[in-house]
Amino acid sequence: MGNLKDDTSLAFSELRKESQDIYNRIHSIAEDSAFVDQVYQSYHRLPLIPNMRCGAWYTDPDIASDERAYFKSTDGHTGNWSFNLRRPNLHVLPLVCAHAGLLLVDSTRAGKRMPDALSKTVPIWCAVINRAVLKTTSNMNVDADAWNTKLYTPPGVVKVDGWADDLAASFYVLPKLQYPLRPIWITPSTTIFPKFPDTDVERRFYPIICISASKQVLDGMERRITGFAYIQGSGDDHELWSMGLTPAQFWKHKQTLLNANRNELPTLVQALTSSPNTPSARTDSNGSFHPTPIHHVHDHSRILYLQTPQGKKGQHHFLHSVLPQAIPFILLHLQNMRRVCIACETGTDTVSAFFDDSGEFCGKFEYEREGVLSKDDIKTRLHWIITSCPQANPSRTTLKRVNEFLLSPPEFLLSPPKCFSLLARQPHLMNTTQP
Repeated sequence: MGNLKDDTSLAFSELRKESQDIYNRIHSIAEDSAFVDQVYQSYHRLPLIPNMRCGAWYTDPDIASDERAYFKSTDGHTGNWSFNLRRPNLHVLPLVCAHAGLLLVDSTRAGKRMPDALSKTVPIWCAVINRAVLKTTSNMNVDADAWNTKLYTPPGVVKVDGWADDLAASFYVLPKLQYPLRPIWITPSTTIFPKFPDTDVERRFYPIICISASKQVLDGMERRITGFAYIQGSGDDHELWSMGLTPAQFWKHKQTLLNANRNELPTLVQALTSSPNTPSARTDSNGSFHPTPIHHVHDHSRILYLQTPQGKKGQHHFLHSVLPQAIPFILLHLQNMRRVCIACETGTDTVSAFFDDSGEFCGKFEYEREGVLSKDDIKTRLHWIITSCPQANPSRTTLKRVNEFLLSPPEFLLSPPKCFSLLARQPHLMNTTQP
């Protein structure tokens, strides 16, 4: 009995090792990306964008749009369906209008034909936007009777009541849509790609074509005669297998990586990721720029360097140390007509300045009376940020700490200023420059 358990444990260990093998992963991604390219060739007039993060592994930068989408699978999980105003993805709507549709790429691991982001989150997004457009028809020439607001999903039902009201009442400005959005799904098991009208005369909707890149295979793994094991959804959770390799590096050195044998590949990846000429993951994933190295900055009175520990300890430090130091520093330099750069590890948490409800800078430091600010005020500022910087995606915990800082009474911590800001979680460097 003991030997059977040991053999089973060893077998599972080998399967896990094989599923995280970088050789298997990149060859699986290459196979799936060929399918994505096949779909793109059938709809080449439509822009191709990856759904971050996984979708970036399957979209060739040479043919993909510079835009990125941020549809999270968790917004489509059963019991957690929602339209998240922190991830409205309104920045892709101008692309949809300009090209009469969109190709959206993502993938999923074993057990599903397509990710929840494509099967549930995107359909909710389409239906909510269509209904929100109707609620703002005074600003748009929309035929309400002909406007399709149905929720289209694969088998399964979600509800969208109320989310359209939240979007219509938010700070976000919806672009003028000539037609409603409608999700369409394509997977490797799709036998015939649907056709869509090329002219406005016949068009009835803008197709949001959701491409699930990976094949659904038994147990998520399937052996290939070319010498690798195909792993469904290989681009997912790349921290577990990529050895620091990023999607941009994969596509830049694709043939070199695919031509390397299994034993050579780890050394090659290590060389690529450690090269000083190789762009960092931050630049690859969201276009962030590198701040000036601190030793090149001569006026250190304009630099505030803050470090925040990881985990729960870091959140306490962010609330009680980072924010109380950062806010006066930022305000001081804004009052002196300087711009403030906040550099953090990912660039996905948010940055905003000291502005009132009308967007005007508040030049005087005043402490706010308890009860004047509200969560809605803070939420509005967040909508401003996401409108101008779609990749901003502060965590729920970071927003909670910001709310605590701005809304707590003086006896809990330092009172917030009347005009307030949302700051990056785990900021590394604040640097100011003349306008």
